[in-house]
Amino acid sequence: MQLAAIVVSLALTVIGVALLGRAVARIYGFVRLGQPVPAGSRTDNWRARTATLAREFLGHTRLNRWGVVGVAHWFVAVGFLTLPPTLAQAYGQLFDTGFTLPGLGGFLPFEMYIEFIGVMTVVGIVVLMAVRLLNLPSRAGRKSRFAGSKMGQAYFVEYVILTIGLAIYVLRGLEGAVHHVEGYEAAYFASYPLVLAFKGLSVGVLHGLVYAVAMVKICTSLIWMITVSLNTNMGVAWHRFLAFPNIWFKRNATGETSLGALLPMTSGGKEIDFEDPGEDDTFGVSQVEQFSWKGLLDFSTCTECGRCQSQCPAWNTGKPLSPKLLVMSLRDHAHAKAPYLLVGEASSETERPLVGTVEENGVIDPDVLWSCTTCGACVEQCPVDIEHVDHIVDMRRYQVMIESAFPSEAGTMLKNLEKKGNPWGLAKKQRLEWTKEVDFEVPVVGKTIDDLTEVEYLYWVGCAGALEDRAKKTTKAFAELLHIAGVKFAIMGGDEKCTGDSARRLGQEPLFQELGMENVATLNAAFGEDDEDPETKKPKAAKKIVATCPHCLNTLGNEYPQLGGDYEVIHHTQLLQHLIDEGKLIPVTPVEGLITYHDPCYLGRHNKIYTPPREIIGTVPGLRNEEMHRHKERGFCCGAGGARMWMEERIGKRINTERVDEALSLNPDIVSTACPFCLVMLTDSVNGKKAAAESGSAAGVKAKESLQVVDVSQLLLESVKTPAEEPPAGEAESEDAPEPEPVK
Repeated sequence: MQLAAIVVSLALTVIGVALLGRAVARIYGFVRLGQPVPAGSRTDNWRARTATLAREFLGHTRLNRWGVVGVAHWFVAVGFLTLPPTLAQAYGQLFDTGFTLPGLGGFLPFEMYIEFIGVMTVVGIVVLMAVRLLNLPSRAGRKSRFAGSKMGQAYFVEYVILTIGLAIYVLRGLEGAVHHVEGYEAAYFASYPLVLAFKGLSVGVLHGLVYAVAMVKICTSLIWMITVSLNTNMGVAWHRFLAFPNIWFKRNATGETSLGALLPMTSGGKEIDFEDPGEDDTFGVSQVEQFSWKGLLDFSTCTECGRCQSQCPAWNTGKPLSPKLLVMSLRDHAHAKAPYLLVGEASSETERPLVGTVEENGVIDPDVLWSCTTCGACVEQCPVDIEHVDHIVDMRRYQVMIESAFPSEAGTMLKNLEKKGNPWGLAKKQRLEWTKEVDFEVPVVGKTIDDLTEVEYLYWVGCAGALEDRAKKTTKAFAELLHIAGVKFAIMGGDEKCTGDSARRLGQEPLFQELGMENVATLNAAFGEDDEDPETKKPKAAKKIVATCPHCLNTLGNEYPQLGGDYEVIHHTQLLQHLIDEGKLIPVTPVEGLITYHDPCYLGRHNKIYTPPREIIGTVPGLRNEEMHRHKERGFCCGAGGARMWMEERIGKRINTERVDEALSLNPDIVSTACPFCLVMLTDSVNGKKAAAESGSAAGVKAKESLQVVDVSQLLLESVKTPAEEPPAGEAESEDAPEPEPVK
């Protein structure tokens, strides 16, 4: 038995180590096929990156959002990293059953640690296996987050971990018997029952069992090593190694998710100058090797856990997009294509179009690409920091800019942006029409005031807030609240254009750049950038902007710095909550009813603003707030992001209908939000349900006839307005409240 154990174990060791070395070299060469990234963008601030990696791994900050799964995975992950000494000891036991590790053998803290982590690794993997079995795709269909995952590979990895964990436990019991442990000892606190069980066996049997179990442990480990070395696209195994560099090289060194701003278009690691592009510049991604090396690392790191898929609004409404399946497809295609790229040979894999229909043998179907709302749920939930949205937009950029292949309805939006500066194609003079519908004067830059030196905030109304009837109600309510509170503000004079959010997320980067640079020039002139204070060397007007549209907020605050526009940008709910805290707005009139709040994706996940809208709702007397099942970080999209506002939804259930059904399950009187896009989408669905109910053909949950869909500011205005005999809310006094934090 001893001879067989030694021969088999050492033979597999030689094979396993050789194959693992080759696999590591292949993955390194594969990742290097990707394009470079701008210098320093992934390696800046190494201390912060290292701290982020340590925090995310040791704290399991993403996985622990999933309760028991996160705890179980923590023990499995820590066991994998810290139990290799038991493998070294097993090698020694092949030659001497009494072998212990030099310096560690007999060291009580080490022995107790091995006992504890060994058992918890077994418990952890059993929990994870049970979770997988309870969520089998064959039972749950698309509702299973494992739908589409390579289940055979997952089972293999899980059973390997279980076998090794049990082998460690059994070996510990045998070690105690071999070392003649006569009574309970802390060093064997977990395996002591096995020590007692093995104690009566003869010396020869004990030695034979040690050889056999040590061989099982070693060979199981090596079979795993050989298998994963032969399958470099086996994400469920390789993520154990690749997750560490993938997290370290994430976009934000300090750990924030890769949401908010989109990255500028680059070619060869340098940002493209659209006014004078290089002859060799590539626009977007049309081949898998045109992704950055970080993108290829992303694809290889995917563990197929399906958390992104479970949160994706497209997947949850019957559409073909699953962020997980998209990344898996790109990974498998990249690994299949890499050997030919490395030697410069052609093959059927190298000829496959990256985006194409099934008939065209495309890797990614166009319907998959255009189903994305860029809501960021996938990026928010991914435990290994894969940047799905960036990769989707990169593929869209090529399709739009080079192939002109995108949903036809979006073409109308692009033409309107080019010709009129807004997606509705309305004349710029209509941007100021709403000011005639309020009973106070709204200061306008370039008309009633010269610049912004005399006001505290520039109110960026945005296209929807100025031109869309439902969104205009929010605009007027917010402006009236500012007027009541005595806040000095002004709006642009109509020369501003759309921020370009939809154009950029559709993939039309040059149009975004054009709109953005024009807006930056207009804003800088309004803030008096060319008229600096001689003492401070700063513009005479503070660059403070408040926006009612989260898409404008995100573009102005997070993306315009890429174009030379640095502003302090806050959302209107942040400013309103600040004014309530100061006592300049006092909600007094009750607004009765049950309310549920819908988190806009670009306010919540992209900019982490969850609390102010809820706090405002909490200050309004009479309102009873109840959260929908999916809220805050797990909030569900309205379906309008990623330029989907301008595209028809032809596949599966409409996303806004799914969201409204979830809201209506609470039987609310009011559905509130804080985004004009969300307001339009939710209102459309509610009105559709009311109309269907009247015709007797309503599907899903029926809406109350009195149900309202309103912005938070509308609710606040209704409550702030008081009877004539009471003093105006704006005269109330209180201590100063801290300024709301701007978008960074």
